[in-house]
Amino acid sequence: MAQDFLLSILIPVFNEEKNIEPLLKRLLAAIKNFRHEVTFVDDGSKDTTAKIIKEKAKGNKNIKLISFLRNFGHQQALTAGYQLVNGDCVVTLDADLQDPPEIIPQMIEKWQRGVKIIYAKRVKREVDGFFKRQTAKFFYKFINFLSDTLIPEDIGDFRLLDKEVVAFINRLPERSRFLRGLVAWGGFPAEYVEFTREKRFAGKTNYTFSKMMNFAMDGITSFSIKPLRLAIYLGFTSALVGFLGIVYAVLGKFLLPSHWVTGWTAIFVGIMFMGGIQLLTVGIIGEYIGKVYQQVQGRPGFLIKEKVNL
Repeated sequence: MAQDFLLSILIPVFNEEKNIEPLLKRLLAAIKNFRHEVTFVDDGSKDTTAKIIKEKAKGNKNIKLISFLRNFGHQQALTAGYQLVNGDCVVTLDADLQDPPEIIPQMIEKWQRGVKIIYAKRVKREVDGFFKRQTAKFFYKFINFLSDTLIPEDIGDFRLLDKEVVAFINRLPERSRFLRGLVAWGGFPAEYVEFTREKRFAGKTNYTFSKMMNFAMDGITSFSIKPLRLAIYLGFTSALVGFLGIVYAVLGKFLLPSHWVTGWTAIFVGIMFMGGIQLLTVGIIGEYIGKVYQQVQGRPGFLIKEKVNL
């Protein structure tokens, strides 16, 4: 029997043609007892992902589609969905079935008790490679070390948000969006539902190493100015090392004249060290200036090509 609230399922997709049908089969079975809408956001797919979703939407008005003109990224796809869904609560998950839709009723149960945010927490992720597990662990520890906002570990974008939290996120003015941080930054009551991460059903991940690095950089620079302070500390450190080198050179010249041999090694090391510090500092500053530049431009974060059942 249907419940007296509307559940919105929000799924960003990019080249997921082989996963749409199996996902819908499991998802619709899991939420059949709730009044629901399932909104896909196609992030500029080059395959038949959008076509398959439109075919499914013809026979089921609860299935909806937002198509971008081109690829704008996962976070912008979620942002667009948050702006257009209508649910009293919104569950976001990926289309690759690594996030099991069967735990959604558990998330709804906690939400009905008044919790505003329910995270799906990965307790086991052996299906991910060793490198990915270790880099993910390092990322969360590093970002929480730098950030003033604590971001829960082993949490992805599989979560349930109350409509109050969704409205709060929609009001935030940032163009460069790190939603995991924005959700945590609000300070709304949160709980967890644990699950074991499954293997990707079909296809290859679109989340390359370079995208992971860019995502990590966005997360760090969106929620902390500590990297800028780190640049100052590195400047002081390099200056101190340079000063000690001068002292060593002067003392060596006068106290050890017979053993003092001039050469290129010290010069080379000094130039490389100072050059590295300067490039790192300029790069950190450049990241923050780039975010300011994007914000001042005021361009939309995404462009919608088509809407179906919306």
